[in-house]
Amino acid sequence: MAGKRFIFWGASGHAKVLRDLLALQDDILVALFDNDGSVQSPWPDMAVHHGNAALRDWLAKHNSAPLYAAIAVGGARGKDRRMLAAELAARGALLPALIHPHASVARSAVIGAGSQVLAGAVVAADALLGSCVIINSGASADHECRLDDGVHLAPRATVCGCVSVGENSLIGPGAVVIPRIRIGANSIIGAGAIVTRDIPDGVVAWGSPAKIMRYKPDLN
Repeated sequence: MAGKRFIFWGASGHAKVLRDLLALQDDILVALFDNDGSVQSPWPDMAVHHGNAALRDWLAKHNSAPLYAAIAVGGARGKDRRMLAAELAARGALLPALIHPHASVARSAVIGAGSQVLAGAVVAADALLGSCVIINSGASADHECRLDDGVHLAPRATVCGCVSVGENSLIGPGAVVIPRIRIGANSIIGAGAIVTRDIPDGVVAWGSPAKIMRYKPDLN
């Protein structure tokens, strides 16, 4: 049985990770898009198409079979991921959740459309992930966590049980959030931070214990 045909929006390092994941599922990448006209393809066999006009033209020529899409945009760009996902869905692309075969996802967990659970990640019992969430390599979302749309748990981040994280927030590499903490929307928790108290919307916090270091000039 032929694998699914995917397009990616985003042509940097995260695209490399997702293409490897597709190969493990016998799916194939057929086109690569990015808004940044200076971005070059990471692969010699795959050109980058730049901008929405290029996407529209490509789709007009390749509309004979089901087409799947993934957003290859990491970091604290949850709002961008969600906007790009909405654009692709409006053009008829399907955005399934991508789950690496070496990730552990509980049967009772809910994974939203366009979300990605990468190698070595854990999503535990009754965790609820919104759309366009990234659980990066080796990261963990424990039981009954709620990660809203656009959240990113960076590599080795640990979110303990019953934690809630607001939309578009980034939990940095190796950060730990203790149980029952609430992290607001559009916030960034720095690498290696230990979060022991609630964090509001729109801030950058780091340290052990994590403290608010600055407010973001925009709410992402």
